[in-house]
Amino acid sequence: MNSVTVTTPSKKYYVHTGAELLTVAGELTAPLRGAGKAMIVSDTNVAPVYAARVQKSLEHAGFTHRLHVIPAGEGSKNIHSLFPILNEMASFGMTRGDTVFALGGGVIGDMGGLAASLYMRGIGLVQLPTSLLAAVDSSVGGKTAIDLDAGKNLVGTFYQPDLVLYDTDTLATLPKEQLANGFGEIVKTGMIRDEKLFRASARENVSAADIAGIVHRCVEIKRDVVRSDEKETGLRMILNFGHTFGHAVEKCSHFSIPHGFCVAIGMALITAACVKRRICEADVYSRLVAALKARGLPFSTQYGVDELFSSMMADKKRASNTVTLVLPTGIGTVERRKVMLDEAREFLEEGLELTKNAQEAIA
Repeated sequence: MNSVTVTTPSKKYYVHTGAELLTVAGELTAPLRGAGKAMIVSDTNVAPVYAARVQKSLEHAGFTHRLHVIPAGEGSKNIHSLFPILNEMASFGMTRGDTVFALGGGVIGDMGGLAASLYMRGIGLVQLPTSLLAAVDSSVGGKTAIDLDAGKNLVGTFYQPDLVLYDTDTLATLPKEQLANGFGEIVKTGMIRDEKLFRASARENVSAADIAGIVHRCVEIKRDVVRSDEKETGLRMILNFGHTFGHAVEKCSHFSIPHGFCVAIGMALITAACVKRRICEADVYSRLVAALKARGLPFSTQYGVDELFSSMMADKKRASNTVTLVLPTGIGTVERRKVMLDEAREFLEEGLELTKNAQEAIA
């Protein structure tokens, strides 16, 4: 088992990565939280496969528990799914000494985390990510959110978990698309902070053991960033590389394109624009595209500048008439630049033009 200690101004906690961790979730949590009541929040894909393991572990550790299951997918990440979780927590008689266990991918991590942060103004939270995307990204760092009709993640809190357990056995049941989805965020992490990680993510053949090491490194990087900027007022913004344009693609697709795929497109668009503006060299873009292709990820989009820019206007990262863009200066290095919305649109136009040309050249 690999462990990373995350220390933030609000909480210190551990992120453990290894095999069979779901079977000891209760035993690892009880010393931290006490064996009280536990609400397992999961979805219709994950619960039938993994909930029984967690339930058995909780019972063995002395917890009483309930399981709340929501339909799988981004379409459930809304207030209509959140309220039933909160109501069931209340009917179960949960108190501040009790704990929510979020068992699933990023949607479940967001939903369970937000419910834990709101109920009685905050109760215990254990993140049990079962997707690669959640393991390297959303389960660590304390972001929780639901979507509104106007845009993604517009209602949420910063709420750190008490413990994160990533059971690498869950890799065996992940569809190929979900592995690629996770690698969208892994490539991003390498691009912003670690060329060695980037190279590892771009290798043609990546084993389960390789992935475990990659997850550990991603968590270390996110730990270092979150430790210095818990509430995303400065350095933590670099974690949004590819997200400003990527979220726009996601919204235009009505969330039918997976998040990691959209981040991949967003990274390609902003990097292409940076090549044109000589912020980075052309090989940064070519190496990024090669890495995305190696992982089965896209680097271009069918959507046009008008619809994408319109979707960007609802992004929570926008501040009145400006937006902070994360710009690659090399592999493993980025800079933050606050730009006016008109200039952000120019970046988007330039990125669309170059990625379209690159896609046509390949075709």
